Amino acid sequence: MEKFDAAFGDLPDPRAGNARHDLLEIVFVALAATLCGAQTCVDMALFARSKVPFLCEIVDMPHGPPSHDTFSRVFRLLDPEAFEAAFMAFIRAFAERLEGVVAIDGKALRGAYGRGAKTCPLHLVNVWAAEARLVVAQRLAPGRSEVRGVLEAVALLDLADCIVTADALHCRKDVAGAIREAGGDYALAIKANQPQLLAEAERLLATGAGEMALGAIETGHDRTEQRRAQIVAAPDFEAFSGMPGACAVARVEAVRPSTQGETLKARFFVLSTQLSAERIASVVRAHWSIENNLHWALDVSLGEDAARNRAGHGAQNLSLLRKLLAHMR
Repeated sequence: MEKFDAAFGDLPDPRAGNARHDLLEIVFVALAATLCGAQTCVDMALFARSKVPFLCEIVDMPHGPPSHDTFSRVFRLLDPEAFEAAFMAFIRAFAERLEGVVAIDGKALRGAYGRGAKTCPLHLVNVWAAEARLVVAQRLAPGRSEVRGVLEAVALLDLADCIVTADALHCRKDVAGAIREAGGDYALAIKANQPQLLAEAERLLATGAGEMALGAIETGHDRTEQRRAQIVAAPDFEAFSGMPGACAVARVEAVRPSTQGETLKARFFVLSTQLSAERIASVVRAHWSIENNLHWALDVSLGEDAARNRAGHGAQNLSLLRKLLAHMR
């Protein structure tokens, strides 16, 4: 509780001075309730009422358990940026220093939309430390612009000794520059949305130069897959692409046997550091843990897509609360 108090103790309370329940008490009970399966503010209030003796061993609750209206009001009004700053301070207690692969990806909260706006749910950018299995940042995508959200999220972090991965939407000069300014390196996917970059990467890799590696055969989810990786130094790629630090390109192939024969899917990447072929294959593999270990847990275990919180900052703050728990489950 001391670490929790140190991180969240200075969180500004958005309520009037006559509020009965302490803010730290509400956040802690909400966190405990979510860890035990609560998906709504009604669930949180029910958990608090049913666990009063246990909770009073940790927090005082002099006015009894908070109601569902209290939980809802607090998370609607709480400043999401201040809550995120407290969240990041809490996470540092688990991982004082980032290293390894840091994956960035956007996620829509499918249930967080207003009446008549079902096609425009709340959109967040998540930053996931793959090796530590921790969410290290969350940022709202302003105007559903995931790129702007990524730029804001990266600016909050110290990425020294990290390799940042992201999909082809973020294979851009500004994102690459932001990652480098934060002290990190990148491995960004190149797809057909950047035809000139893709063609140049394919040309460089077609020479057969560079280092190649063949990964181990993996079996899971009723399929078998083997990866092949090739990486080529490309000292002129920075000038060609305008992406700060770009110095290598890579191709990673996923080969899957099937009843119709062998299927092959190739993906291309631009890097700001020269890795071994074996390492780039593992970096690309690690990126998908943001989907498999974070987004899947948020939706399946914690019911995020089904959550209908949408007033004020409620959806954004409750999503951050779920991320505090994603690595604990």
